[in-house]
Amino acid sequence: MTIGYITHTDCLRHDMGLHPECPARLTAINDRLIASGVDMALVHYDAPLAERAWLERVHDPAYLDDLDARSPQGGLAWVDGDTAMNPDSLTAARRAAGAAALAVDLVLSGKETRVFCAVRPPGHHAERNRAMGFCFYNNVAVAALHALEAHGLSRVAIVDFDVHHGNGTEHIVAGDQRLLFCSTFQHPFYPHSGYNSIDSNVVNAPLPAGADGAAFAAAVEANWLPRLRAFAPELVLVSAGFDAHQADAMAGLNFVDSDYAWVTGELCALAAESAEGRIISLLEGGYDLHALARSVEAHLKAMLG
Repeated sequence: MTIGYITHTDCLRHDMGLHPECPARLTAINDRLIASGVDMALVHYDAPLAERAWLERVHDPAYLDDLDARSPQGGLAWVDGDTAMNPDSLTAARRAAGAAALAVDLVLSGKETRVFCAVRPPGHHAERNRAMGFCFYNNVAVAALHALEAHGLSRVAIVDFDVHHGNGTEHIVAGDQRLLFCSTFQHPFYPHSGYNSIDSNVVNAPLPAGADGAAFAAAVEANWLPRLRAFAPELVLVSAGFDAHQADAMAGLNFVDSDYAWVTGELCALAAESAEGRIISLLEGGYDLHALARSVEAHLKAMLG
């Protein structure tokens, strides 16, 4: 088995200065995959630039226009307290969203079965009309709506295991019964959402600070897996955040590399049941470079089986 691997050098050009969401994240992942030999099992693709129509499926046109207008000619333009654009940021963001759509095209054409998008900036905090939390375009939502609207699928699952709640993804997909959104995250913690969701297509499992892999597994088994199996998705999308790792100083969960391998194996088994094995993973958080690189390695090895 091989894995489609989508990235682009433009994703390295988004630079917010001294900031945890930095270009070195992708470099660390790439170096680790080469050193471990996993790169030998990857089929490489360049991410295209997302088309405006793909972005308008998930974001308000006025929001997209405002982002374009705020893109700086030089220096940084801050769109919220921790999210900034340099002159290349929106190009990088369009590559990240374009990777999501390309991944869907690859798996639904049968060219690939499993795909990982090594892209940045991340996306799961971007709401329909708001950039935040290092995110501009909601990449996983672009993938989900592309699968529904361009390929005619009826049921798509989005699974998010970042340490932060995917508030943007929930904001976009809540109430759309073609989509099932399942997430775990530390709570109370940024962005202080997800603990009181009421939409029937949203399955949130908040975890307290200090929770480890055993607590994560229990939450997945009790909350996600029954709903996912009942939903029987035709495609599984993963917002893969690795900042719940015990080495990551950004948060307070205590996952280790093998926890990411375990959940990936569970999701691949689920995809085999109803989605012909089709699973797409998109990089979200993860800011300790060594832990991030090792966790992505474990994630991809589990995808390889």
